[in-house]
Formats: sequence, C-alpha cells, structure tokens
Amino acid sequence: MTIVDRLLGFKRNPRVHKIPGGIKPPAFKASSLRSRIMPTPIPRKLIMPLLQHQGVAACPVVAVGDRVLKYQLLAEARGTSSVALHAPTSASIVEISNTLVANGSAELQLCILLEPDGADVAVEITPIPDYRALSHLQLLELVTAAGICGMGGAGFPLAEKLRLSIDKGVELLIINAAECEPYISADEALIRERAELVVAGSKILQSICLASRCIIAIADDKTAAITALVNALQNSSIELVQVRAKYSIGGEKQLIQAVTGVEVPVGKLPSDIGVLMQNVGTAYAVYEAIVEGRPCISRITTVTGSPLITPKNFETLIGTPVSFLFDLCGIDKSAHTGSIMGGSLMGIALPSTKVPVVKTTNCLIATCAEEFPPAAPEQACIRCGFCATACPVSLLPQQLYAFARSREQDQLIDYGLFDCIECGACAYVCPSQIPLVQYYRASKAEIHEHRAQQLQSAHWQTRFQYHQYRLKEQKDEARERKSSRIETQAAKTSNGHFSRVRAREEIADAVARVKARKSKFISSSNIDQEKKD
Repeated sequence: MTIVDRLLGFKRNPRVHKIPGGIKPPAFKASSLRSRIMPTPIPRKLIMPLLQHQGVAACPVVAVGDRVLKYQLLAEARGTSSVALHAPTSASIVEISNTLVANGSAELQLCILLEPDGADVAVEITPIPDYRALSHLQLLELVTAAGICGMGGAGFPLAEKLRLSIDKGVELLIINAAECEPYISADEALIRERAELVVAGSKILQSICLASRCIIAIADDKTAAITALVNALQNSSIELVQVRAKYSIGGEKQLIQAVTGVEVPVGKLPSDIGVLMQNVGTAYAVYEAIVEGRPCISRITTVTGSPLITPKNFETLIGTPVSFLFDLCGIDKSAHTGSIMGGSLMGIALPSTKVPVVKTTNCLIATCAEEFPPAAPEQACIRCGFCATACPVSLLPQQLYAFARSREQDQLIDYGLFDCIECGACAYVCPSQIPLVQYYRASKAEIHEHRAQQLQSAHWQTRFQYHQYRLKEQKDEARERKSSRIETQAAKTSNGHFSRVRAREEIADAVARVKARKSKFISSSNIDQEKKD
C-alpha cells in the first residue's frame, strides 16, 4: 500500500476531513469579481527587486544603460534557493540601486529600474505544446529557467521545492485553490476564466514531481470556479475536492489535513509524508513557462478596497508600481488611509504606493477608515478562550501571549510558538483587542536573534580555545628548544659532566695569555723609547 493509499484510501473521491479552529470573516470579494481579468498597460517605469521570494537574491547580468527586450534575462539565479528575473517588456536600464520595496520593514533592497520604450519588442521564445515528449528532469530545468516561485504568497523557489519532492518520493500533489483570506480573489478569477490552463499546468507539475495522484482543492463557496473546473476536468485523472469555506483552510498544513485527514508532524514538511502542495497561480505560471515558453513576467493580482471606484483583477507586469494600479481603478484619495499587500489578515502594510508588484503579490488593498479603523486600545486578557477555539493549529494563544510578555523563551518554544502560522485568527476574535500576532512575531524575532548570538558566541569561544591551544603549543615548543640547547652544551663538556677544576684551569690559562700579551707590549714600547733617546 502506497503513502497515497494510506492517506486517501482507495476511493477516487476522498472525503473532506474536519480541521480544528478557524473563523468566517466577511469575504469582501464580490466587488473585484464583477469584471473579467483585465490586462494592464505598460507603466512608465518598472521596479524589479532582485529578491522577490524566500531565499537568496538573484545576481544582475545587465548594466545601467543597457537596452533589454521582453523576456530577456535581467538577473540569474544564485544556487537552488534563488529565482531568475526577466524583463517584462522592452526597456532601458536606467538605474541599479537600493530602493524601497514591500518587505515588511523599512529596509531598502537592490532593484533594477527599467524605463519601458513602449514598443514591447520580445526575444524569441520556444513554446512546447507537447510537454509529454520531455522527461521530468527536462521539464524541471525549464521551470528553473523561467524564474517561478510560489505564487500563493510564501514565495518559495518552485524548482527547489520540486527537487526536494522528487528526492523524497512524493506521491500526492495538491493544487491549492481554497483562497480563504478576505479581499483576495485572484485565484478564483483565474480558475473562472482559465480553468483549462490551470488543469494543464497541474498535469505538468504532476509529471515533474512524479506524483501518482493529483487533487485540486477548492472552497465550496466558489461556485463559478467550481463549475469551470468540473468542465475542465472531464476525462482527466485529476480529482476535485471541495473543502469547507472558512479561514484559514488555505494554509498548507490545514488544507493537507482537510484533504487527507493526516496532520503534518511538528517540525516536518509535507514532503515528509509524501505530499506536495502548489498554488493555482503557480500551476498557471508553469503552463505558461512550458507550453507557451514564457518566463514569469506577470501575475494575476486583485486590486480592491472601498476607496477604489472599479476594483478588478489585473494581469499585472512584475515591477508595476502600486500607485499605477490604483490610478487605473480610480481612487478617492480623500478616503484612502493606507495600503496593504496581501489579504486583510496576513498582509503587510505598505510604506508607500511607489513600491512595486512582485511575484508573490496576489492582492493590493486600498484601505479606508470605515473598513480598517484605527486599532482599539489593548486591554487585559480576560482568559475567555476564544483564541484557543479559533486557532487552526490547536495552540494555546493566551498562554503564548503570557510567555511573550514575560519573555520566557524556553516556555514559548515548548508551547509551540514556531508552529504558529500567524494567520491572525486569534487576534480577530479577541474581545480585549490584543494584537496577539504582533507579540508572537516579536518573540520569534527575539528567539532567532538569541540563537544567532549563541552561535556567534560559540564560534568565538571555539576560536579563543584554539588560540589558547596554539599559545600552549608554542610555549611547549620553546621549552623543548631550550632544554635541547642545555643538553647540547652539556654534551660538549668532557664525558658530558661539568668539571670545576678544569674550569679553573681554563680561566687561569686565559689570564696568563692576557698577561703575556700585555708584558710583550710593554717591552716593545720601552725599546722604541730608548732608540729615540
């Protein structure tokens, strides 16, 4: 019996399993789903961060002043944990410098700034309509060259994740179409309009990772997308599973548990139990890279929020400034109070609308005071337990909060702080308005810093001990050399023993020789004086 058989049994349509916790906040998706996915015009400038994913930044292969064509390589991947970067359109390289980006902090990142020429001239690409003629390793190389990372928000390099899955013998591929967070509708719009291409990309992913079964898991409230998938999956071996629409069913471990009934063990990866999960947007990007031969230069992005006149889903070029998309929708600047990249619960506040869209940007929210009021004052925990009920990982948020306040790092680790997925469900239901996730994030950062300091301390302690060892070796060597010299001098004496009598004789002989020379000198001086007289 294979791992998949143990997980799903022998049924073709596995039943959905109940998972702990979860909440059902208002969706706020309808406004962005009213229209079809819209292409965006080419902006006047594109900002291409060299790090748009989890891992190592790409290395530029262009210089300021170069003219590049659409699909041309801008930066090559450095190792397996890096992702290549390509030009979204024909343009000139005007600058390579540190620029403000949406990274959750105020730190600048190295970016390539492009000035499009408007011609959109492209290099020649090589479509491969029949991908089945290639081996899984050849397909993997094409995915690597296309510069694809996970498009669901986490942004792990796709090629690295696929290699790990191949090495571990993954047997079940799950395509995540749950999209449970409020405001985000990019995946739903993509499936609704391009379900056949998503299915084709899923088949390619299945061929690469060598999984024996593939399941597309979607929330049961996405009726139009479900209908499109049902039609696209006719005569296909890929299965469709509808999961209960609640937050955070779209989390990797939560969706795996809902589909298979098996919980990914603490400290383990899904691949350790034979499962690989990829996002719908990632499957579509793989289809474009293999069948159409296009590297990853764009993505579907939800642009929404009450201050926008016409919220939409856009097929957006990577590097497009956020302000450009807001202007396309029409924005009431008097009502606009801020901007969020990602969903309302797990997204990050943007420092400016000048930051660019990156490969992981699935949603942009223009906020207003009515939907996003200022945070209420934090009050004391009343130990109601609502946070524990809402936690999808079955943690004890109020206990973690207490340990975070008192900075008890060992207790935080023992109570599973690093199992927290920072979904924000606990903070959402907290009647005391405690920003629990902020406390958890701060505690994680402190623990990481403490561990780094410990490693650094251990490093310097090792170097100090080695220095002390070298000093001792040098002293021992000096002592041995001195002892050797003494022994050599002693060996020169007669029979190797010191003789006082002989020493006195040698001294007397030396004194006599000196006196003889002196008397001879005096005698010669007297003779010379007599001659002069």
